[in-house]
Amino acid sequence: MGQKTSPIGFRTGVTLGWQSTWFAPKASYGDCLVEDQRIRTYVDKRFNQRMPKGAVAKVEIIRTRNEVNVTLHSGRPGVVIGPRGGEVDRVREELEGLVRRKVTVNVVEIKDPELNATLVAQGIAEQLGKRASFRRTMKQQCEGAMNAGAKGVKIMCSGRLAGSEMARRETQKMGSIPLHTLDANVDYAIATARTTYGAIGVKVWIYKGKFGEEVQPVRRPARRRPPRRTGGPRPEGPGGEAPRSAAPAQAPAAAPPTPPAPRAGEQTPSGKAGTSTEG
Repeated sequence: MGQKTSPIGFRTGVTLGWQSTWFAPKASYGDCLVEDQRIRTYVDKRFNQRMPKGAVAKVEIIRTRNEVNVTLHSGRPGVVIGPRGGEVDRVREELEGLVRRKVTVNVVEIKDPELNATLVAQGIAEQLGKRASFRRTMKQQCEGAMNAGAKGVKIMCSGRLAGSEMARRETQKMGSIPLHTLDANVDYAIATARTTYGAIGVKVWIYKGKFGEEVQPVRRPARRRPPRRTGGPRPEGPGGEAPRSAAPAQAPAAAPPTPPAPRAGEQTPSGKAGTSTEG
């Protein structure tokens, strides 16, 4: 059997940094760990489960001796910051009440939400909760990530898909996902869609390339259909002239050559004698 592990935990400490950075003695280690979990749970309920959603994908916690620095990576920083920074101040006050220490909150914008596995998984779960077609939703998210510059995408949904009696698993994959390569930057996330007929699990893998290589977004131009021609008159431009985009008008047919004038005394094809104008 294949031994499966989380791509994030597999690379943490090797090519990825820790999401919580602090040191504590053995007596207070458990208390700090519980505080970190409370902070992450509060942020998730505040910005990812309430409207308007702030799309917070990652929470980084750095502890000093008397202060806790919390960095929120969000796809909608305007919602997290709020008008004139009022939302951030309320969040900071509530976090200080949870941990009973001085808290500093920073907000970092996620420039490419299509390349973030957490935001993609949350978007799919939200669509499935609205009874959207799971196949179409998965395909749209895969194409969006590939158009944004990803080298590989894999999405897996499992549960009572489309309300079926028997639970099953569906997978959509584009590109390559090198899970066993530690040098590969693979983002991974899970989400849960709560529906009326049960819970549907969503897993997302996004391969962005090797570490240190910047992802270059590839924007494919949208196709434009040519205008349909109708049997009506051709539209005219200003001044009664045809538009420049119209086909050029054909040149008029050449006039037939004029026969030479008959000489005096000769008969014309009509049978009448020609007259001379000379002298």
